[in-house]
Amino acid sequence: MAKQKKRLTKKKIVTAAWKLFYRQGYDDTTVDEIIREAGTSKGTFYHYFDGKDALLSSLSYLFDDKYEELLPQLDPDKDSFDKLIYLNQELFGMIETSVSRELLASLYSSQLITRGEKHLLDQNRLYYRLLNEIVAEGQKKGELTSAMSSYEITKLYALCERALLYDWCICNGEYSLKAYSLRVMPMLLHEIRNEKVL
Repeated sequence: MAKQKKRLTKKKIVTAAWKLFYRQGYDDTTVDEIIREAGTSKGTFYHYFDGKDALLSSLSYLFDDKYEELLPQLDPDKDSFDKLIYLNQELFGMIETSVSRELLASLYSSQLITRGEKHLLDQNRLYYRLLNEIVAEGQKKGELTSAMSSYEITKLYALCERALLYDWCICNGEYSLKAYSLRVMPMLLHEIRNEKVL
């Protein structure tokens, strides 16, 4: 129970921070505003984060929260490939409407130079666990290829998402991330799908 309460408190802080970052920009958001928005105390904030900069790497938590929210909406009868495309569309829709490109770019650049933990690659994240589960299920049902391991397919999927996000950032969001991904992700992942036998 205490562990869940800690998780919820951290989630409230992260959600509040990213909401403010999107609305008023990272530089114009103060720790005090984040604390007020989260409805928590300064001590609680500093228990979880060293400061505002530490929140930059917390974007991966925001992504995982989106996946957690989507879990009950996943149709168990849906083809595994279609589940992967659905998750991608929902995540990219959320990113496009609530995460600034500048902060996304900052996260990516920080992951490139960090010598410590790379949050985006953490295999213990819900993101990777859920993708692995969907892929393994798809392989078991014959919907996805068995020529690659579930780990390799999950890595390929994550790599494709990162590539699209990177391109969207360097193109200054001149196109719809969600719409472009709907066209491109199925092409990029075509080889993992077993064609249905008619």
